Amino acid sequence: MMDLSVRSNQEEQLDDFQGSQKELEVMLEDINRVNRLLGGIHITSNAVFRMLREHKKESYTILDVGCSDGEMLRKLALKARKSNITVNLIGLDLNSDALEIARKKSVDFPEISYLNRDVFTLNSIEVDIVITTLTLHHFSNANIPIFLERFANMAHIGVIINDLHRSRLAYYLFKAFSVIFIKTETAKHDGLISILRGFKKKELQTFSDQVPNVQSQISWKWAFRYRWILKKCA
Repeated sequence: MMDLSVRSNQEEQLDDFQGSQKELEVMLEDINRVNRLLGGIHITSNAVFRMLREHKKESYTILDVGCSDGEMLRKLALKARKSNITVNLIGLDLNSDALEIARKKSVDFPEISYLNRDVFTLNSIEVDIVITTLTLHHFSNANIPIFLERFANMAHIGVIINDLHRSRLAYYLFKAFSVIFIKTETAKHDGLISILRGFKKKELQTFSDQVPNVQSQISWKWAFRYRWILKKCA
């Protein structure tokens, strides 16, 4: 039996991917397909627009940390257009090939821009909302509170994190799901490792307790996700 009492430190193949940009695009589409089928996009999107309704402004700036090929940002842009909400969307990622794919897919979205930067080099950036989806589990327990504090300091309204619940059931369900819906072996492999690097609710609460002056709300969502919202204390 697998030991899920602690987070795995196994590396995902995509973290050090050496293949072509075309191969990367196929794998990212695999990941996007999983998010669409299992409702991962809506977990973040619904939380974002709830925050926008609670904080009325003429326009909003939203930063997506670990944006990959920009799928989440394009979904937010379309929803904002339908709701007549003005948004400035910024995607941040360290993978230059993923960002090149993102820019190609976002040519019809002038409200989206992309930065190939480390979040810690953005010394002067201020935004309304920081979002990050399936990115936090890539980091170690020691670094996560540092990232959270950085996110909280940048965001005037709040931080929305969407990441995985570490669960044996989730692991085996994903294994079966991937046989039908995932094409690439890398995406199949990394999906399982991602679950093993995911979180228990008490771990997320422990992380948030290490970040000063924030209120934390952690909600379990299908399929085996946690939506974690951080807001600055009044």
